[in-house]
Amino acid sequence: MMRTHLPPRMGDNRWGLKCFSAVTMLLNTKGPAAVRRIVPAEQTMFPSTLFSVCISSRRGLEDRTMPKKAKSMGPGKEEGPVPRKQLKVEAAGGPSFLNFDSPSDLFESLISPIKTETFFKEFWEQKPLLVQRDDPALAAYYQSLFKLSDLKSLCSRGMYYGRDINVCRCVNGKKKVLNKDGKVHFLQLRKDFDQKRATIQFHQPQRFKDDLWRIQEKLECYFGSLVGSNVYITPAGSQGLPPHYDDVEVFILQLEGEKHWRLYHPTVPLARDYSVEAEDRIGRPAHEFTLKPGDLLYFPRGTIHQADTPPGLAHSTHVTISTYQNNSWGDFLLDTISGLVFDAAKEDLAFRAGIPRQLLLVGTTTAAVRRLSGFLRTLADRLEGTNKLLSSDMKKDFVMNRLPPYYVGDGAELATPGGQLPRLDSVVKLQFKDHTVLTVKPEQDESDEAQENMVFVYHSLKNRRETHMMGSEETESHGLRFPLSHVDALKQIWNSSPVSVKDLKLPTDEQKEALALALWTECLIQVV
Repeated sequence: MMRTHLPPRMGDNRWGLKCFSAVTMLLNTKGPAAVRRIVPAEQTMFPSTLFSVCISSRRGLEDRTMPKKAKSMGPGKEEGPVPRKQLKVEAAGGPSFLNFDSPSDLFESLISPIKTETFFKEFWEQKPLLVQRDDPALAAYYQSLFKLSDLKSLCSRGMYYGRDINVCRCVNGKKKVLNKDGKVHFLQLRKDFDQKRATIQFHQPQRFKDDLWRIQEKLECYFGSLVGSNVYITPAGSQGLPPHYDDVEVFILQLEGEKHWRLYHPTVPLARDYSVEAEDRIGRPAHEFTLKPGDLLYFPRGTIHQADTPPGLAHSTHVTISTYQNNSWGDFLLDTISGLVFDAAKEDLAFRAGIPRQLLLVGTTTAAVRRLSGFLRTLADRLEGTNKLLSSDMKKDFVMNRLPPYYVGDGAELATPGGQLPRLDSVVKLQFKDHTVLTVKPEQDESDEAQENMVFVYHSLKNRRETHMMGSEETESHGLRFPLSHVDALKQIWNSSPVSVKDLKLPTDEQKEALALALWTECLIQVV
């Protein structure tokens, strides 16, 4: 799977109590659904179960370097048909089979009829899930997400090889890239597809397809992690990529035609890297099946897989949606510990004492290891006794690089504050909570003064959809910076909204009004 590269971490920008400019970059019908849970080969396969369900559209993603990935279903005791969900109307006027009322509703409708609790208990980060459906209406909705014929109009918008599109084929167990140079011309692309039996890999289609933007934006809110996608279009009798595993959780939606899949037991469970595996090393497939339009497949990161389009049939199109890249406890610990050390060094003389002479020259000693172990125990004790905001860089990177809220129209409500100006006697309510984070970190500037902790409010309202998951180094952070003394007042707004401005935990009325005005100016609160 070609995966999407996470954007690089960016350095901190200078912030002020003001608005920031925009960023530089930015399924319900009744129908039977056969649901099969993939279990380890040594166990008995659960029988298929028929459900009458409403299924939605969504993500799929099969990359080599994608953001974190997601999964699919597992059965449970059912008490009858799953209730049909009300039809949702898209901006274009067509029906949707997904429930967009909330991020959790969207995910549940995506993996329906499997319950969310069952999914995370039995499948997430553990084993694959296959949901096979026989629902023409759902299949038609899936097809609307992306199809081969969409490429002609997309190419006319200025797509480039490498950045937007890869052309490749698996030859003798290796990936052969057939890209040309520069801009992609549809006639040449179609010629390579038809004559060379090449797979077309379209990177991050949510940049151009509104339904995928809407799905992935809600999923980013649900997972609290970047969600990317790639589309793979493979002609009959061909395979695009060799056996490999990814460092993301993967959800695959079959959109057009059929795709034959083989999954193998992981050699590196929950892998942190992408790797190609030689077929003579991976043995026999643990699971083998064919996806048809409307089907969904989930598997955890590290799952070795390969897929081909059966000969004699039409081409296959699927979208892979991925998430949870670099989103492990290890990553979180790395992000958190620097802040813990910073605070400890300010308050504990032992942390500020110099290391022994020549330690960097002679290497680690028993005494140094013992000393470091003691410091780690001290940090653990401090961590258990605090309720401070910890992670900083992971939070910032997520908010800086995620999709902006889905909107219809020009999105003016994300850029221009509306409604009544907040005053001391106003009651205000937080907006776009799923698109904002609070974090405490040292202020970074170029002065010689000691660094002090500040409260940063990061948001994604001004992020550019067009650059999502493209790794642009021009990504800019948006939000506000406040003195640490404002943290309790900010928590009031975030945790107990709506709240009266005069009840904010700040010493003066002027500070209360200034805080409310700054957040209102960034479109983060409204007067109710």
